[in-house]
Amino acid sequence: MYKALNVIVTGRVQGVGFRPFVYALSKKYELKGTVQNNTEQVNIVLEGEEDNLERMLHELKTFPPKLAAIKTIKIQQIPLRFYKDFSIIPSEITQQRQIFFVTLDAAICKQCLDEMKHRENRRFQYPFINCTQCGPRYTIIKDFPYDRPNTSMAVFPMCLDCQVEYENIQNRRHHAQPICCPKCGPTIRLLNQKCETIAENQQGLFEASKLLKQGNIIAIKGIGGYHLACDAYQRKSVDDVRSRKSRPQRPLAIMVKSLDLIREFCHVSMDEEQLLTSAEMPIVVLQKKQGCILPENIAPGLSTIGVMLPYTPLHHLLFEQHQLECLVMTSANLTNLPIQYKDHHHQNLTQLADYIVTHNREILHPIDDSVVQQSDNNTIFIRKARGFAPEVIKSTWNVSNIIALGGNQKNTIALGKQNDIILSPYIGDLNNEEMVQFFQKQLHQLKVWHGVKEKYIAVDQHPSYTTTLIAKHSNSKVISVHHHHAHHVSCMVDNQLTEPCLGIILDGTGYGEDKHIWGFEFLYGDAQSFERLGHLQYTPLPGGEKAIKEPWRNAVGMLLSLFKEEGKDLASRIFPDKWKEINILEQMIVKKINTTTAGTCGRLFDAVSAILGICTLSTYEGEAASKLADYMIHTPVENTFVTYPFQIRVSEQHVFELDFSAMIQQIVIHKLEQKPLALIIQKFHQTIVSSCVQMVLTIMKQYPHLNRQVVFSGGSFQNMYLVKQLKHHLEKEGVQVYTHHNIPCHDGGLAIGQIVIAARKMAQQI
Repeated sequence: MYKALNVIVTGRVQGVGFRPFVYALSKKYELKGTVQNNTEQVNIVLEGEEDNLERMLHELKTFPPKLAAIKTIKIQQIPLRFYKDFSIIPSEITQQRQIFFVTLDAAICKQCLDEMKHRENRRFQYPFINCTQCGPRYTIIKDFPYDRPNTSMAVFPMCLDCQVEYENIQNRRHHAQPICCPKCGPTIRLLNQKCETIAENQQGLFEASKLLKQGNIIAIKGIGGYHLACDAYQRKSVDDVRSRKSRPQRPLAIMVKSLDLIREFCHVSMDEEQLLTSAEMPIVVLQKKQGCILPENIAPGLSTIGVMLPYTPLHHLLFEQHQLECLVMTSANLTNLPIQYKDHHHQNLTQLADYIVTHNREILHPIDDSVVQQSDNNTIFIRKARGFAPEVIKSTWNVSNIIALGGNQKNTIALGKQNDIILSPYIGDLNNEEMVQFFQKQLHQLKVWHGVKEKYIAVDQHPSYTTTLIAKHSNSKVISVHHHHAHHVSCMVDNQLTEPCLGIILDGTGYGEDKHIWGFEFLYGDAQSFERLGHLQYTPLPGGEKAIKEPWRNAVGMLLSLFKEEGKDLASRIFPDKWKEINILEQMIVKKINTTTAGTCGRLFDAVSAILGICTLSTYEGEAASKLADYMIHTPVENTFVTYPFQIRVSEQHVFELDFSAMIQQIVIHKLEQKPLALIIQKFHQTIVSSCVQMVLTIMKQYPHLNRQVVFSGGSFQNMYLVKQLKHHLEKEGVQVYTHHNIPCHDGGLAIGQIVIAARKMAQQI
């Protein structure tokens, strides 16, 4: 039977070779009709035999282009028009914008890489080679639909050869919007410290490679911004990068020439290999091998290292010269400032780099490299950016006219339209005016693209957060959302849960409803509401923020609070050079001067890290906890599951309270007795796991009507040991456990929880 269908496909279907793919299918199955882009979807008209139509649609659904992400396919039978052929027709711009999937930047594909290395190819050693399956996308888009005039490539008119490829339906560069070649595309320049051009194109990359080998630091313009690069084998160059960026301890990422070379440095599982070689090519956190030859100052105090493969043609060309094998690749900006990506940033870059490799393809939307870690079969997003964001997440609630501003650290933004949430790429910490301006620019662009006009703004409950202050200056209704409720709901959204469940929220800092700092929470609820059923006992943070940056203060505060005079003696023995400061901290606690109280997992880890002498001063957020947790990775541990003592009691507020005072005392004694650090740290971790399991079982015994589902969220769940062991032990007790897999567990996922909670509140008021 001969019939006609209208097929509307939504999702990430622009800039991925979708129309040529549909065209090829039409020829394969002898179908007539048209395929067309519009602002947010692909519209297909098909005419042909019913069996062929069914086979074509099955293949379209099952084997789309590798960069495509189909969200919906709507099929409707329509009257026959008796087309004579199948054709790709010009894009249509619709007036009313719906949600669409932004096409994301993709690493160079094998075909383009092979062409670039072939001397007879006209794109031999051309650093901007691309096709429909690779190259820049999000970073060069001005507007939609995704066609060349709406990108920063519009200023490069195609030469005749590129035009022929672009228009040839059989060519893999058909409608590849960034298509170019040495005749008509962007060019490279190598600049010195005076921003003078000293070499161009292939010669520029040749000289840059030589300069890197000589120990110089070079700022390199990539897809989403400038990297600061140096030869990773040269310890002094790495130290120089740290000095110039004011980044004394935070781990640096490296780019390694090949997968085989990565295997010489690190253990690589099959899942990790897939991530390293995927179209996204993120930074993957890997375990270093014993005897790894890389300098220790790349990731001080850690047995892991962030590794990525070259993902642009420019990167590959750098590695081809002067035996370069491994480069430090970190963002070329001073710590706590936005990523540098504009050409007028060159003067800023000269403060950091000896030379600059730049090009004249404008970056419209800066983006950081994504950072991921693999745990069993689960991918943990430490930073969700290039290749993975912005993305659209499905919500069970109508989130229209709501935006969520996230938190102050690891900030991301969420915007709502119907049942779709647009989650921005990672933005960073909103610590200064430059970062706030960067945040506002990202928010404005996403609102324009998706046609979102907010009536409601969801923010964290903390009254001093930058996001809270920004929202107050808007004309929209502000909805305050509790920090850990947002964490709880973000994990529920990540796992498509809607019924109330228990949440274990292990975190660093969150403003509590009682004005204390929360972060070791046992909550029960859903997007509508939550109840706090258990938490960690509060202890003082003398100096507030200073106690977070100097974990030894936090440790002293715990000891003085929990053990009084004995605690002062223990603190003096653990920190013998801090006697005067301990006396001052004691008075601050007694008189409640500049002292807040906290019960958080992050601060507990900080205190133990300081007591054990691992990290007494933090130079970056999470340093003390990360270095403590690292012992569970690189040090052989015993198979026995032994814990320190702890108590669960009922507080004055009639909630269960975890008391770790006996554990802290024992850890101090074991440290003074010079017990092996690895054994103390193993026992500490096992105590955290055991206490959480016992708290969950105690709550479920007290409230037997609660369902036996538990979600894990909060920044402390970046600790792989905690996730794995806590999940294992709870599942042994018949508890169903859900963890993050697509949304970051830390504050990068807060906006998702905020927007859904706000939507639920608005629905209640209607």
